[in-house]
Order: sequence, then structure tokens, then C-alpha cells
Amino acid sequence: MPIRILALGDIVGRPGRTVVHQRLPELIRARKADLVIANGENIAGGSGITPNLFHKLRSYGIDVVTLGDHTYKRMDIVPTLTASERIIRPANLSPQAAGRGWTVVQTSGGVRVGVINLLGRIFMNLPAGDPFETVDRILERDIPDDVVVCVCDMHAEATSEKVAMCHHLDGRCSLIFGTHTHVPTADARILPGGSAAITDVGMCGPYDSVLGRRKDRVLKYMTTNMPHPFDVATSDVKLCGVLAEIDETTGRAISAERIEAAGQNLDHAYDADDAKSNNSTD
Repeated sequence: MPIRILALGDIVGRPGRTVVHQRLPELIRARKADLVIANGENIAGGSGITPNLFHKLRSYGIDVVTLGDHTYKRMDIVPTLTASERIIRPANLSPQAAGRGWTVVQTSGGVRVGVINLLGRIFMNLPAGDPFETVDRILERDIPDDVVVCVCDMHAEATSEKVAMCHHLDGRCSLIFGTHTHVPTADARILPGGSAAITDVGMCGPYDSVLGRRKDRVLKYMTTNMPHPFDVATSDVKLCGVLAEIDETTGRAISAERIEAAGQNLDHAYDADDAKSNNSTD
């Protein structure tokens, strides 16, 4: 029996979580998704995640939340990172960093799925170890031998690094998807070794923007070199991700398809959850 895994891109602020709340339940039903993974590192005002927002994502139907370079932007998430197996941070951070870099969860049908989170090193501000060596170690030593289906979120800036990771994991992970750059790529595919892959799934957020932030604020900064708050935008809100069908007995991908669903524009981008966090230029 094949299983279907839906992976969503970076959920950006209130517009992102609103479109996920609106569209995800129907997607799960219509596309018969057995497991949903989403990157949540931009959910709190566009940067970071709080415990309350993590629990909101879980209530929307998301099974595992992955993170990235903004993992510790809101330090109140640290106890949740330590306690919950449903939220993971990049595995190639320091061994002293709070949280775990991989997890194993079970679908409603009883299939165990490994999920790994990695951080790229090219053009990234957060220092991290070698993601290639790290994922090799996790697959060889940590993921149980009886876990056949494995998924990797490669959170990286450079497309070259994400494509390289897809090929590095071909035949060893069932699905490799890229996040962080907020722009979906048109290359969902099955690699020669049987892995589903996409360089970047895009974001769940406002596309009438500069990577989710208000165009006017970003342009003021880029044209004047003067700091401006990069407020989250509100228009052309979409949910973007990838749906992969996986053979649960072999771990090989059967199909990979980009997913895009329109949401409703918002009059404003912030609410009480965002007010608890600072909204500085990032």
C-alpha cells in the first residue's frame, strides 16, 4: 500500500497560518494525505515560532513541524523543542543546541516515518556543521532499521546546495524537499534512485510581496540603505508544498506533485500571537 506525504513550505506570519488553517483540512481529505510536514520557522510575525503557534499548527492537521535558521528567534519555544517529538530543528546545529534534529512518527495507518531537518551553509548567517556528514550519520546510526520511509527538509539558501542534497540522499530518503527561499521551483521529480525531490516548495504566505514581506518596506531598505521594519505582507496568499506518494514497503517514491492552493487576502498581518514577539527588520 502506498502512503501519501504532504510537505508544506515556510509558513509566513498570520497570512501563512490562516491559509493553512483554511485549506489544509480539505487537502488532507481530497488528496488522502497520511502525513503532513510543514516548516514553521517564520510563523511568528514572520520570524520564529512560539509554543502557542506550534500547537495551533498541530491542531490544523500538521504532524511534524520543521525549522531552520530562525529556530531560536523566540526563546520561549525551547522547552517545547526539548519535550515534543513533533517539532525538530536542524540536525547539524551544535550538539549543545536545544531540541532534536530528527524524529520518527507513525501515520494513522501504522506506517513509521523518519523526518530529518537540515540547514544549509552557503549564504546562511547561522553557523552550522556539515549537513551531508550529519544526515549520513543519522541514517546510518539513528533512524531505526525498520523505518523504511524517510523524509528530509533541507532548509538552505543556495539552490545548488539543495539540489546536491537531493542527489546525495537519492535512494536513501523517500522525499527530499527544500525550504527557506520562499519561491517554489518547478522541478518536482523522481530521481534515478527512487527518491521524490523538489528544490524548494515555496512558502505558505503572501506572494504579492518580497519573500512574504511588504514590498514598499523592502524597497525602501534596498534603495536607501536605511533600516525599515520588514512587515509581513497580506495579499495573494497561497499554500504551497509537494505531495509525494511512497511505497511503504520499499520507501521508493511513486509520484511527486507540486501543490498550490489559494487563500484569502488579509486586511492586516498581525494578531495577539504576533504582538508577543518583536517585529524588527530581518
